[in-house]
Amino acid sequence: MRASTVTDAGVTEPVPLTDRERAVAHMAASVLLDYPSVSRRAQYATVRAAVAETLSGAIRDDFDAFFDATGALGQHELEAHFAATFDLKRKCCPYLSYYATGDTRNRGMALVRFAEAYRAAGWQPSDDELPDYLPMVLEFSAVSTSPIAAQLLASHRDGIEVLRTALKTFASPYLHVVAAVCRSLPELDEETRDRYTRLVTEGPPTELVGLTFLGNLEPFTPAGTASEGARR
Repeated sequence: MRASTVTDAGVTEPVPLTDRERAVAHMAASVLLDYPSVSRRAQYATVRAAVAETLSGAIRDDFDAFFDATGALGQHELEAHFAATFDLKRKCCPYLSYYATGDTRNRGMALVRFAEAYRAAGWQPSDDELPDYLPMVLEFSAVSTSPIAAQLLASHRDGIEVLRTALKTFASPYLHVVAAVCRSLPELDEETRDRYTRLVTEGPPTELVGLTFLGNLEPFTPAGTASEGARR
């Protein structure tokens, strides 16, 4: 894999991955971006071994940087950092539809569309989290063979880039995981870059806005179901 670069707009460029590499990257990110409870953090060693065995180049470096940065943190320290970052900072929201709709009435419809997308793909996610929770979407992408998974991530790529930028601003170790996710996705088109730039500048909407649908949904035979995990 070639090393990725960052454009003038601060957007991380993609790196080529096989389907297997992308699945490992997305499952690893799903675990690491979830709330770091004791049981979830106990999985980090397994995740790091899978990353070392399967990935290389910039994406592996991203994951290694996260493990290096969090390895010295105690359990309480990491939990406190997670809560301070993802619960209290507006541009660090782990719920993808928030970037498109903010706290408006359209958020409810966006959540319904996430649930519909999962059902159309024949996949049953955990009921412990909202369907737009980034770790859940990444798990779906890792275990599913349906194109719907890629559509979900592509439809909210601008929000993922805003999350990455915000985490960089706050010097959070979670930046490295989101950067790995961004490297695993296709190159941004100009429209998405423009939305990303506006979101970085203005933040998520505070008034009612429209929502672009996910595209054509095609059913498939599910590859698995969501892990119980430590979802909050």
